[in-house]
Amino acid sequence: MNESDFLFDKEHIWHPYTSLIAPLPCIGVVAANGVELTLHDGTKLIDGMSSWWSTIHGYNHPRLNQAAKDQIDNMSHVMFGGVTHPSAIALCRRLVDMTAPELDRVFLSDSGSVAVEVALKMAIQYWVAKGQANKSQMLTIEHGYHGDTFAAMSVCDPVNGMHDLFNNVLTKQLFAKAPQIGFDETWNDDDIAPLTALFEAHHHHAAAIILEPIVQGAGGMRMYHPNYLKAVRQLCDKYDVLLICDEIATGFGRTGKMFASEHASITPDILCVGKALTGGYMSLAATITSQVIGETICKTKAGVFMHGPTFMGNPLACAVANESLAMLQENNWQAQVLSIESQLKELFKAFCALENVANTRVLGAIGVIELTKAVDMESIQAAFVKQGIWVRPFGKLVYIMPQYIITPSQLTTLCDGIYNVVANLSQKQDAS
Repeated sequence: MNESDFLFDKEHIWHPYTSLIAPLPCIGVVAANGVELTLHDGTKLIDGMSSWWSTIHGYNHPRLNQAAKDQIDNMSHVMFGGVTHPSAIALCRRLVDMTAPELDRVFLSDSGSVAVEVALKMAIQYWVAKGQANKSQMLTIEHGYHGDTFAAMSVCDPVNGMHDLFNNVLTKQLFAKAPQIGFDETWNDDDIAPLTALFEAHHHHAAAIILEPIVQGAGGMRMYHPNYLKAVRQLCDKYDVLLICDEIATGFGRTGKMFASEHASITPDILCVGKALTGGYMSLAATITSQVIGETICKTKAGVFMHGPTFMGNPLACAVANESLAMLQENNWQAQVLSIESQLKELFKAFCALENVANTRVLGAIGVIELTKAVDMESIQAAFVKQGIWVRPFGKLVYIMPQYIITPSQLTTLCDGIYNVVANLSQKQDAS
């Protein structure tokens, strides 16, 4: 990569959540291996983001590479309408085995946002099939994030989320106050009262409630009490509302459980997974439900579930995902994640003494440092790169979701680099 490449990028390529008028500088990555990114000038950075939480086994893994090579020699893609293939069968068999016994019907899709769209459509079509087409609204909680497509945007936080520009055209959904009691705090039933009131008032026209179990991701990296999720399951059972768990960010061990809903010992009616499904190699997601719900959906006038992505069940993605899930189970992921969690809790103690740090929180392989003020993205990104690390904050939140294979020394280097940058910000704030 040379200067003209960066200039072309700046003038012609639209990056996510980036202004074309005042675009933020991009770093040029030319290779990645393990937990390191190699920049165009040879600089190596320890990646604390797992490429938006997906590369749990690290980059350029020989087993995942080989799975992709083996599959592409047979076929890279074939339509899934009226066709099946070994990679999809193997992947779906593994997903059924990994999830709760009730969850035994798998719908594959292209991305997490689409998996959420599929889940919402499943819930609506389910109630149409049961002769209750009036049950078409979604319940959810504030501070949630479920994707950038239109139905997914409608269940994201309508005020503090990223999609308030579209509020006038989005379907109006029903929001309750988000849980306030943290994961390790003392539970109080008052925390579920706002959602209970919402169920009582609106269950007659509510198809489902969708939420991120235990950890709310891009809506604020908030970690809430498992008893809240238990109470949600009870409300769904009482008021005949489906429960959709969006585990796109939390699934496959990230919180210390294979799925975050296991912290509350509950099973959703519909489960969405993605991100780490392929170990970060390519986009693939799944929406998983029960035989009862699946067969009910197919009793509508259409006789089928009304969704069918062109690249559904892509063989290349399925082959890599199947190998990634095999590796996850073989690598003793529980020990990997527990080790990361323990080290993060110890390393994060130093941040508590900084005046610009409001609080820190850790769960599984998730570490969050909440600052007192929002960061300047351009300057803080450059500061992190100087420290030899890649971290991408948002708002007041500096967070990491490292790869499960990160070594203790690499994790220490990552956290030390974050500390140096945050401490420097604190000194600047004091000086001003």
